[in-house]
Amino acid sequence: MNFKLAPKIKSEDRAKLNKYSDILANLLYHRGLKTNEAAGAFIDLDYENGLNDPLKLKDIEIAVERILRAISEKEKICIYSDYDADGIPGAVVLSDFFKKIKFDNYFVYFPHRNREGFGLNKGAVEKIADLKTRLVITVDCGVSDVAPIALAAERGLDVIVTDHHDPNNHQTKALAIVNPKQKSCLYADKNLCGTGVIFKVVQALIQKGHFDIGDGWEKWLLDLVGVATLSDMVPLIGENRVLAKYGLMVMKKSPRRGFIRLLKECKIDQNKITEDDVGFSVAPRINAASRMDEPEIAYKMLSATDDVSAEETVKHLHKINAERKSAVATIVKKIKKELGDNFTRPILVKGSPDWQPSLLGLVANSLVETYKRPVFLWGRGSGENLKGSCRSDGTVNLVEMMNAVSPGIIGEFGGHKMAGGFIVYDDGVYNLPTELEKAYEKVQDGASSDEILVDGELRLEDVNWNLYNDLQKLAPFGVQNEKPKFLFRGVVLDKVDFFGKDKNHLRLHLRGGRGRSVSAIKFFGSDSETFSRMAPGKTIDLIASLEKSDFGRRSELRLKIIEAGAI
Repeated sequence: MNFKLAPKIKSEDRAKLNKYSDILANLLYHRGLKTNEAAGAFIDLDYENGLNDPLKLKDIEIAVERILRAISEKEKICIYSDYDADGIPGAVVLSDFFKKIKFDNYFVYFPHRNREGFGLNKGAVEKIADLKTRLVITVDCGVSDVAPIALAAERGLDVIVTDHHDPNNHQTKALAIVNPKQKSCLYADKNLCGTGVIFKVVQALIQKGHFDIGDGWEKWLLDLVGVATLSDMVPLIGENRVLAKYGLMVMKKSPRRGFIRLLKECKIDQNKITEDDVGFSVAPRINAASRMDEPEIAYKMLSATDDVSAEETVKHLHKINAERKSAVATIVKKIKKELGDNFTRPILVKGSPDWQPSLLGLVANSLVETYKRPVFLWGRGSGENLKGSCRSDGTVNLVEMMNAVSPGIIGEFGGHKMAGGFIVYDDGVYNLPTELEKAYEKVQDGASSDEILVDGELRLEDVNWNLYNDLQKLAPFGVQNEKPKFLFRGVVLDKVDFFGKDKNHLRLHLRGGRGRSVSAIKFFGSDSETFSRMAPGKTIDLIASLEKSDFGRRSELRLKIIEAGAI
């Protein structure tokens, strides 16, 4: 195991965090929270004081004025949304607002992932204009779509872009661009997801529109904002931490019939839903709609007002998500077999004209976890162009990296630091691995992703509910606020089980000092040679996080294995 153990906090620094336990103080300190006051502000979040003024966003007053005029004059509005677990909840946020104020002259348009691709496209603009639409409001897309927005202007359409992707110096003819990542935007938090941005627009509309909808109604939209924030790999610090934490609170009370039915299908207790439930169960089913079928299905599920529609859409999403998992697993297995255990190139680049581009982001996620390096994958699917997805291991900003690739290799691209999409020219695909490696060398920040940063060392007898509850003060966990990782030395294997439908998940029964016994799991553990060799009686070192499982209506405190090695 290659790891680095965080140093213990010094006594003089410990004194400044004297309200907290030794373990929690160490975690807070290494997260940059070095005083009781800073730690308290992070842990004891306040909704009203934790959110920034939406009117500080660049162009938002222009956007709000135009939307309010469209509402007043009953102009037709198109909500043009991305098709993922960020864009789809955002479309529901805006449509819920329109329903609440009893404005019904709008429709929602999701581009087809395989036929149209990400963002605005000229064909969609023509269709929308032909419907006598006057205003297009994008959700989670549009900031780089120069040509389609120019066409919209020619066709007499006003376009308001709401987005959170890197503008990458693109200049469009949009009436307004609401995106905190614009260089000229002075908004305090640059890390909002797409649904977070459209939520700020709705907040501003309510402030300026003086609608008779009751104070605080918009808080019921936080379940959607929370789902998107937890799904989209945005940093869970600052305003996003507030939106995620309060989003989870609203999810526990959400009256959305489709959402309630989805949680039942996933065997998740709504009153106990966590960020892990959103990331591993809710988001994949929302994303499955566009990866395997039509994004409208997920939109209808989140918008369902009757039990029949909720049941039908959830059942369909569950079915296609199972198909999606099988298809992704097949590609992952094929790539791992080709690469073996000794892959040493700094960037993992693979592609096949037989691969469906819509699945490659998920494949890339799996490969980043296994190989600990940036991953670029491409396929052709049903379109003419080679399309790809990429994921970062944290050592490089993907947008900067793709900007550094020589001309003639990559066409259009977009995304943010950790995830992106791109088009590969047919003539450039053969040079793609070499060119990406050159670009990586130019812009990578020098950090090593092979080394696991471990927050502290524990014994099995330290694992108890008091410790778990203490750690939960830092939740919700995610990007830039990761779940704490601990080193356990010299634990003995009492029993080794493989479970799941395909017996591909690993469960270890561990024994430590004082007779303490704890179980530990590793999903897809059978895929690793290290874990597949585990046997009773062996002594191992383990890096793991603590987690609570409520499976089978019984709460169990266990370890989630990150890495292990025999002594």
